[in-house]
Amino acid sequence: MRRAHAGNYYEPLAQTSNEVEDENDRMTNELRDKIGVLKSLSIDIGTEVRYQDKLLADVDDDMDRTRGFLGNTMNRVLRLSKGSHNYYILYLFLFSLFVFFVLYIVIKFR
Repeated sequence: MRRAHAGNYYEPLAQTSNEVEDENDRMTNELRDKIGVLKSLSIDIGTEVRYQDKLLADVDDDMDRTRGFLGNTMNRVLRLSKGSHNYYILYLFLFSLFVFFVLYIVIKFR
């Protein structure tokens, strides 16, 4: 059989049917090996995707819980600030002064 390639003609090498069958078997085995590798790789990818999806769902749940805790805390702070208990600020200020005074004494006499 003659084939034209860019104006050049060539004759294929003469092969016996046994050589062609052996080459086909070799190529079939190579293809089978490659398909096996691809199958195991796709299974590993699927396992990793499921694991990562579970981790993302857990993070989402944790963020929802944290959002709830933060919302409750902010509501408590707002309720506390709206109350007429202004002496809490005075207590906080006096406590801060006491802590700084104790730290000053500890550092000074060290």
